[in-house]
Amino acid sequence: MLSGDQEDAYILGPGDSLSLRFLAATELSGPFNLLSDGTASLPLLGNVRLTGLTLSQASQWLETLYKRQLLRPELQLSVVTPRPLRVALVGQVSHPGLYTLSQASNESRGDVAVSNEGLPTLVDAIAKAGGITSDADLRSVMLQRRLPGEAGAYKRTRLNLLALILEGDQQQNPLLFDGDTIRIEAATEPVPEMIELSSTTLAPQDITVNVVGEVKGAGRVQVPANTPLVQAVLAAGGPIAWRANRGDVELVRINRNGTATRKKFALDLSQGASNSKNPPLRDGDTVVVNRSGLAVTSDALTAVVTPLSPILGILGFIEVVNNR
Repeated sequence: MLSGDQEDAYILGPGDSLSLRFLAATELSGPFNLLSDGTASLPLLGNVRLTGLTLSQASQWLETLYKRQLLRPELQLSVVTPRPLRVALVGQVSHPGLYTLSQASNESRGDVAVSNEGLPTLVDAIAKAGGITSDADLRSVMLQRRLPGEAGAYKRTRLNLLALILEGDQQQNPLLFDGDTIRIEAATEPVPEMIELSSTTLAPQDITVNVVGEVKGAGRVQVPANTPLVQAVLAAGGPIAWRANRGDVELVRINRNGTATRKKFALDLSQGASNSKNPPLRDGDTVVVNRSGLAVTSDALTAVVTPLSPILGILGFIEVVNNR
């Protein structure tokens, strides 16, 4: 589990704006920036490489260096403006990719590291990526984090977001640091709690689905995330009484790999949310309410009769004239 130990302290990097304050040599105090090469230009020292260090490590390193120049090298190092925090989200989120999140300043005084209060959390990042998909396995979310130092080492931990949502376990919602990677795998089986999750901050607020066929208001419909199929049909005005075949409703879904799936369901307006009978919908899904046998016959007759209508009209006119 990730915690607030030294391995999970704020790590300095290019773009950080810092402030250095000497307790006995205030004339040397002032702000400075970490350059793209990871170094900073400091009084009496010149260029010093600080990237990859925590605030506490950087403070100790600078005091060690300044001992050669000052009788009292005690100093305070703080982050005035943190660099943009970029994290990667991959897997079962609505919009996987690299995201920039806001963060607050941090401070370290000597050997005492100040907590990274104000940093965004795992849930904040998922919300930024549009929320989870209905296939997400929230019981096993992988968080990868870079360790201090320039060796490029990482550590990984698994988190259970269902424990956060259902039990309020805040340890499953750690603060994020620059360079973190969050991976949410697909569940091997449908998640029974997914319907309840639709009202949490982990799910996108709204999705747009297409409801076509024998409904009163066919077209694009905006509904809350994870809205079940039946409720989406009702949002489109509901099925047309005699034309809709309630036993032949199809859900067409375009998968991320470009393939499409097509599943058939029976429309039961009294059916609650169910993965097998009334599945939650995803953004971009298409629901097709097919025609009943009576509607098919009626449409066929209309197709035959319509082209003959002008001829029948002329014959009727001739008959009227002859009768006169």
